[in-house]
Amino acid sequence: MRGLLCWLVLLFLLQPWESQLQLAGPRCHTGPLDLVFVIDSSRSVRPFEFETMRQFLVGLLRGLNVGPNATRVGVIQYSSQVQSVFPLRAFSRREDMERAIRDLVPLAQGTMTGLAIQYAMNVAFKRGRYRQKAAVIVIDGRPQDRVARWRRHRPHVFLVESFDLIQEFGLQFQSRLCAIDLCAEGTHGCEHHCVNSPGSYFCRCQIGFVLQQDQRSCRAIDYCSFGNHSCQHECVSTPGGPRCHCREGHDLQPDGRSCQVRDLCNGVDHGCEFQCVSEGLSYRCLCPEGRQLQADGKSCDRCREGHVDLVLLVDGSKSVRPQNFELVKRFVNQIVDFLDVSPEGTRVGLVQFSSRVRTEFPLGRYGTAAEVKQAVLAVEYMERGTMTGLALRHMVEHSFSEAQGARPRALNVPRVGLVFTDGRSQDDISVWAARAKEEGIAMYAVGVGKAVEAELREIASEPAELHVSYAPDFGTMTHLLQNLRSSICPEEGISAGTELRSPCECESLVEFQGRTSANPNGLLNRSLAQLTARLEHLENQLANQK
Repeated sequence: MRGLLCWLVLLFLLQPWESQLQLAGPRCHTGPLDLVFVIDSSRSVRPFEFETMRQFLVGLLRGLNVGPNATRVGVIQYSSQVQSVFPLRAFSRREDMERAIRDLVPLAQGTMTGLAIQYAMNVAFKRGRYRQKAAVIVIDGRPQDRVARWRRHRPHVFLVESFDLIQEFGLQFQSRLCAIDLCAEGTHGCEHHCVNSPGSYFCRCQIGFVLQQDQRSCRAIDYCSFGNHSCQHECVSTPGGPRCHCREGHDLQPDGRSCQVRDLCNGVDHGCEFQCVSEGLSYRCLCPEGRQLQADGKSCDRCREGHVDLVLLVDGSKSVRPQNFELVKRFVNQIVDFLDVSPEGTRVGLVQFSSRVRTEFPLGRYGTAAEVKQAVLAVEYMERGTMTGLALRHMVEHSFSEAQGARPRALNVPRVGLVFTDGRSQDDISVWAARAKEEGIAMYAVGVGKAVEAELREIASEPAELHVSYAPDFGTMTHLLQNLRSSICPEEGISAGTELRSPCECESLVEFQGRTSANPNGLLNRSLAQLTARLEHLENQLANQK
């Protein structure tokens, strides 16, 4: 019969039971349940032992919630034959059941336990299709027939060796049948979790903890005591297992083991004007080559003492190649970094030339360095020929016109032209190079790679040593920045100061004279440095010719 639970109680009655079993706690409130007691009344059960079983049954009944819609109880006794004391539907009141049990007379014959179990399964539980079923079989010795069919219920077999333990069985029976929560009483003393078990309870620890000898307290497992688990820095035990931890200033990597120095520049508002570099637990600001970090540790010095209109002529010919053109744009932006770009300060325009000339943006379009740099990065490479003369003409006739954003000549704002080229011009440059200087434009020439020195000198203003720069390739252009800064910024050198500042500005002359008197050695050192750079350039050219 499916869904049948059997409790087999083996009673070895070693001493008389003088008191009636009383189950502690509340009554068992179950759903619809049919409970049948199967009692051994064979001749081996002595009278006082049978009385003990009788009182045991009465005690169990008093712990049940008896009723038609709750627990229905039936009693069977057996020896050589089986007798139904009262079936499941006979009584609905506990008092009537107790009276029938007290009137029970033992059969006092053999011990046919298998026959009794078969009767309970086939007859006693015949009805009650939608009710749970349970049987309690009380036996005091070896059966005289086969009982193999109930061996699968061995987890529900209890051996009661003395009457002192009969109370314990009653609690176990009540816990299994009624699912009484013994842990809810709050007297278990478990540090973490209390778990109910049949008739008892046990303590259980959370994950990552181990139960101590007292079977109640818990101790965290030290996973790291077995090794550092390949952690680069530190191993830390947690309830979920070992975890790797990095020292201060480092971040744990996705592999959960290795550590990397924390990039503080990405996690804080560093305020660096140009570049932030993480260093251990701190960071520092850097400036582009040719510029100095200011006292605030964040900003970089700029050309602030002189305002100029600066037009850059950039070679976009085929020989430059796209990747090098990107380097030229980056170099241009490094120049912009040390300029004080504003409508009242320095204005910047950009012209690209190849076989033709194209104004990328005029002098008056952008009022901040950020806008100029963004526009430079957006310039598209033209490719084709190298018409440097045509570019110089365009600069003289258009780029420095007031329509293009140049300031009127009456304001005496210096005009500066800066030419980038990597090779020989395909047209004549002499006429418009001379015309540019006649128009008062201070010309600078930057040559790269196969640029022709004679053309660079013809383009540049005098003295050529201060106005011509050369780099053997595009990747080494950055070393020219300091020379260009010294030349373009009026406060950086003698000739730049006298050439670009208006002689009519009395304050400028007084400031220049004071700076010259205060630090003559500094000015001399700058001139020597420029001369040394020029000598190195000539030596490199001679080496290449060999």
